[in-house]
Amino acid sequence: MFSANHQKFIEMDELSHQKVPFFFIIDFLVNQVEIFTENEIKKEGLLIDFQGFSNVKKQDVLHKKIEWKSFPESLESFKKGFNHVQNNIRLGNSYLTNYTRKTKIETNLSLEEIFHHSQAKYKVLYKDFFVFFSPETFVKIVDDKIMTYPMKGTIDASLENAAEVLKNDKKEKAEHYTVVDLLRNDLSIVADDVKVDKFQHIDFLKTKQKDLYAMSSEISGNLKPEFKGKVGSIMQKLLPAGSILGAPKPKTLEIILEAEGFDRGFYTGVCGWFDGKDLDSCVMIRFIEKEEDQLYFKSGGGITHMSKLEDEYEEMKNKIYVPIY
Repeated sequence: MFSANHQKFIEMDELSHQKVPFFFIIDFLVNQVEIFTENEIKKEGLLIDFQGFSNVKKQDVLHKKIEWKSFPESLESFKKGFNHVQNNIRLGNSYLTNYTRKTKIETNLSLEEIFHHSQAKYKVLYKDFFVFFSPETFVKIVDDKIMTYPMKGTIDASLENAAEVLKNDKKEKAEHYTVVDLLRNDLSIVADDVKVDKFQHIDFLKTKQKDLYAMSSEISGNLKPEFKGKVGSIMQKLLPAGSILGAPKPKTLEIILEAEGFDRGFYTGVCGWFDGKDLDSCVMIRFIEKEEDQLYFKSGGGITHMSKLEDEYEEMKNKIYVPIY
């Protein structure tokens, strides 16, 4: 289905089988798979700050007033791709499509400063190329148990009863159900006894621009014997990540490529740290990329038949933030 870099997945399998720690980065279309052992991480100038692994020294406090401007496309421009997505949903080609945009930003912060001073569950700086600060886990593997935590649905936390409103919003709910179902099916490819452990759990995300609530669930299963100790094979089966693609996967990918008109690259790909025994990985969202001397922020959200143009446009803009406060 996807042109995959098979040799690299075999390499990941061999390293995980030998219990050698490594870090990996895989782009959205699963065309580029990069693997770094501990020595190589340093050599490549990669900075990684995960909950269970970090190669970052503590930084001094940021002593400058942050300048931050974004230049989102017009509603008219956003609408072209949005309409293409909704037409396909109406035709029954997809029932959830993740539609993302690329927004020019200007800031007095360097990618390094954004990396060091932003607060997030997962942060990576790929020198002079991109930085991201993601709240979203892709999969974790602990003692041959695999877990995934799809995050779908956000709301401005300052709204009255925001968490309740989010939980009961018909559109957000439908989107969440769809992603949970999709990821439960995906996990069943590599695991047995797959079940939803937590459903519609509300997380609080603090940002400089505004505070958000996000809705997530937890799904787990026990790795099938043929996937134990094979991180590469697991990734090959699960990617691209359902939460940032949509459903059904193959047709939805076609729609995305037609609607977006830009190359996502590593944005909405996944990266992860295998410590020799267990794995923690994340979806690369909240993503800033450098093209020549220009910075771009890539963001978006899930579209269903219930989506309203203005709401989706606002959500795409709401996500253009840096969590430094």
